[in-house]
Amino acid sequence: METFTNLTSQLSILEFSYLVASILFILGLKKLSHPATARSGNLWAAAGMGAAILFTILFHKTNVQLADGTYESKGIHNIGWIVVALAIGSFVGWYASVKVKMTAMPQMVSIFNGMGGACAALISLMEFPKMQNHFASLDASHMLNGEGIAILLGLMIGGVSFAGSMIAFGKLDGRIGDIKHPVLRIVNLTFLVVMLVALVLILFMKPQTDNNLPIYLFAVAALVYGVTFVMPIGGADMPVVISLLNSFTGVAAAMGGFLYGNQAMLTGGILVGSSGTILTILMCNAMNRSLLNVIIGAFGVAGAGGTEAADKTVKEISLSDASILLSYSQKIFIVPGYGLAVAQAQHLCHELDNLLTSKGVEVKYAIHPVAGRMPGHMNVLLAEADVPYEKLVEMEDANNEMNNTDVVIVIGANDVVNPAAEDDPSSPIYGMPIIKALDAKNIIVMKRSMAAGYAAIPNNLFYHPKNRMLFGDAKATLQKLVAEIKSL
Repeated sequence: METFTNLTSQLSILEFSYLVASILFILGLKKLSHPATARSGNLWAAAGMGAAILFTILFHKTNVQLADGTYESKGIHNIGWIVVALAIGSFVGWYASVKVKMTAMPQMVSIFNGMGGACAALISLMEFPKMQNHFASLDASHMLNGEGIAILLGLMIGGVSFAGSMIAFGKLDGRIGDIKHPVLRIVNLTFLVVMLVALVLILFMKPQTDNNLPIYLFAVAALVYGVTFVMPIGGADMPVVISLLNSFTGVAAAMGGFLYGNQAMLTGGILVGSSGTILTILMCNAMNRSLLNVIIGAFGVAGAGGTEAADKTVKEISLSDASILLSYSQKIFIVPGYGLAVAQAQHLCHELDNLLTSKGVEVKYAIHPVAGRMPGHMNVLLAEADVPYEKLVEMEDANNEMNNTDVVIVIGANDVVNPAAEDDPSSPIYGMPIIKALDAKNIIVMKRSMAAGYAAIPNNLFYHPKNRMLFGDAKATLQKLVAEIKSL
């Protein structure tokens, strides 16, 4: 009992709340690793953040120097403004999350992530003048210290994350096009080196009172680099970029936590940064890209090349024939893509799944790691339609079962089943792991037209003898297909 008393006397309420918040962050992240527990994990992490904010407002103290040279401990001021800002931000976040369409989820993620980067950058812009004035008053020769490094790294990484996320939003929303040129590789790499050199020069610069021009120029450079970093990236590579920018925001937030000595902010930033980095590496492997190519913004520079199909004959299948083929199959894989999300057809897809399952057909979903516009897009889409998690099969496991699959139904997907990734060295996606639909006995591709996918390259799967095209809007086509199967 005496040990416990001593322990509690050494830990302040605020520090203990940060410890609890950090634990909730870690447990929440652990739960996010599986779809069945992801919702509760999100709530646990949110509870941790809420507790950290509340206890910071109530118990944070700052030592303020008085006119007589003594120090007085004071709490946070302007609590009314803080509460108003929290209320507005919470309402905007809640409203956006409720109203956003599943097809626009990547755009919302980009905006929210960009706001985190902007917050980290603003913290640095606010704290740098204070630090510089402090060192100038001490007549220091430079500002090379832990706080200075944290401020400049937070500004650089946060600025890049904010500007890059805004460009990513524009590209995902179709408002901004790609600027693809090989010279951008050199430009971006040179820009990055210049920024790192500028960071070192600012740290070794002699501090001067009210001389904030260097930090403002550095902030502008970070924003410009964020734009040039994302501009050349092709649409098919956006899942990797979103994951990378998310890790940037986490690292920038961790710099703020280090600067303020805030354990909850530091832990949260480290978790977001590390998990985002790991996910980025996994996405790179799924796209057959190197992390260096991500950093220098070289995605998509190869252009939209690709070998044209030698046999241009397209074979269609009627709804009646498709319903018979599906009804009398033993095993079926559904490959969902962005077109399924656009058509809002996930509920009808699940209805088709249930109908075929009731007829004794084994139905599974083959999920490519980068299907859609962001990591996990298809998993979230299908979870919304109450598709059992057990039916969602990762790409490697699905490919192992393709030889025993009677029919693969490709709904709105394109690049993730494109055989050019395996047999066309001139294709920009050559070497990218794909779902091997060609290993199945039959293929049905549901598309509005023969248009290329997000990577803007041809897909020879459409012309393969095993494949049949079922043209039309995914939602309308699935509705008719369900009706045909019920009438058998």
